[in-house]
Amino acid sequence: MPIDFNPYFAFNTNNNINVPKTVQPSFIAQQPIKDTFTKSVTVENADITPEYDGIKIEKKPFGTIQKTNEEAQVYTITNKNGASVDLSTFGATITSIKVPDKEGKIIDVTQGYDNVTPYETSPVGHAGGTIGPCANKISDGKFKINDEEYTLECNKDNGKTHCHGGTQGFDTKNWKAEVLKDGITFTYEKKDMENGYPGNVETKVTYKFDNDNNLHIIYSAKTDKDTLINLTNHTYFNLDGAQNSQENSVLDHIVTLPNSSSFTQNSEIAVPTGKIINVEGTPFDFRTPKKIADVINTENDQLKIGSGFDQNYCLDNYDGETLIEAANVKSLKTGINLKVLTNLPGFQFYTANHLGKTAQPMGKSGSRYEKRSSLCVEPQFYPNAINTEEFSEKGILKAGEEYKREIVYSFSTSKD
Repeated sequence: MPIDFNPYFAFNTNNNINVPKTVQPSFIAQQPIKDTFTKSVTVENADITPEYDGIKIEKKPFGTIQKTNEEAQVYTITNKNGASVDLSTFGATITSIKVPDKEGKIIDVTQGYDNVTPYETSPVGHAGGTIGPCANKISDGKFKINDEEYTLECNKDNGKTHCHGGTQGFDTKNWKAEVLKDGITFTYEKKDMENGYPGNVETKVTYKFDNDNNLHIIYSAKTDKDTLINLTNHTYFNLDGAQNSQENSVLDHIVTLPNSSSFTQNSEIAVPTGKIINVEGTPFDFRTPKKIADVINTENDQLKIGSGFDQNYCLDNYDGETLIEAANVKSLKTGINLKVLTNLPGFQFYTANHLGKTAQPMGKSGSRYEKRSSLCVEPQFYPNAINTEEFSEKGILKAGEEYKREIVYSFSTSKD
């Protein structure tokens, strides 16, 4: 549930779109057992491993953070295919993903900016950021853990909800970076009651980009006091290329949500009511491939609330461990496919319905990102689960336990 403009922020080739319903653990087992990357970095804690096959990691400045006067950095992981991922320390943010299209041309498929300033002062809906401590909405900005009530900033819906960790969420922090032999780990240490959330929490986000164009995002967190944790990534994708920033430019994408037979009903301010709705017979049924344009303007109360798709989908056969395919998105223009897998119970499917505000800065393509120029797939615990009796998994992390979840963005190309 994005806040699209917040003024307070001073290949696996030959993938078929019709895929098996549940991704088995063999998906992980098929990844290279032997480390196959090379690292080329000049950072203080770099551990050069030249035996790695074709992967290099580079670091460069990303600008000065106005609020703290710290220097943000951006790390680029490039694989042997020439595909790459750019990652900023500010917000542990994905600023770019460049992958080959069906002609072999490398194109950027994510919205974002060329330096840290727009991310800090006037970002597009948390673009690419690590969202936390709690993604999505919390009604009235209040929740209870162990009979103690906590009050958060209400930064959404005219002061009725807390959303995406508030105006000082994890995507506004400058994370520490550690270069690994096959990726980057970002660490942020949240203090007890920072932004209203209990516990001193050490959060880590590890990005690994392999030679099959799979981007693994691995989340972990530990706390000294029971707290609320619901982490996700908020990348805006346009598989035709991020330069396609004009209104409705994502609507020709073909979307499949193969393992979602239900979604959570929203109230008039887009907070789940607790009711689970079957997708059968609704415009939310993407169990078979559909072009977004064919269904987004259907007469439907839930679509009206979100001004388009902005819904939490439930994942069938969820067990908390198995990586399940949440979404498969395809561009007919470029032939690029994006598959999203996760071991989280749900995901927000969002068609950037609220972009295009005049105060938004120009994006890295040199133009403003307009309404429905991209889409997001944000794996998560269900929104407001902590306050919703019907949702069993609350997102509570207990002291001494470890939060560990994963998202995979897998890219491939097809000619058809």
